[in-house]
Amino acid sequence: MSRDEMNGALKARFVPALRQLGFKGSLPHFRRQRDNRIDLLTVQFDRHGGGFVVELSQCAVEGITTHWRKFISATTVTAHDLHPNQRHRLGSLGPNTDHWFRFDDGTSPMAVADSLCAYIDEAERWWATR
Repeated sequence: MSRDEMNGALKARFVPALRQLGFKGSLPHFRRQRDNRIDLLTVQFDRHGGGFVVELSQCAVEGITTHWRKFISATTVTAHDLHPNQRHRLGSLGPNTDHWFRFDDGTSPMAVADSLCAYIDEAERWWATR
């Protein structure tokens, strides 16, 4: 299956689920403003194709200042702007572990997108405990 087909499936199934939770943005970056934080989610495709990871992070409501002193506003910050130790890969068992959502193994893109939706509760728990 192609990345375009996977993007289509994510737009059809996963993005609407994020919208219901209050997320704004478009593939690959999403953000949700809370009273005391911004929840971030980024979809990162394997450069060789066939899979992707979903990275979670969060930051203060005003945005972040990187370690090289660049300010990134709340309206443009993405999960990738934060240090890797401030991110979580959805589905991974802990720090420094990966979980890839694969669509090069014969699984249909819609089925992959549906399986990703099943991880939303994990994401909500991770954001709530930071």
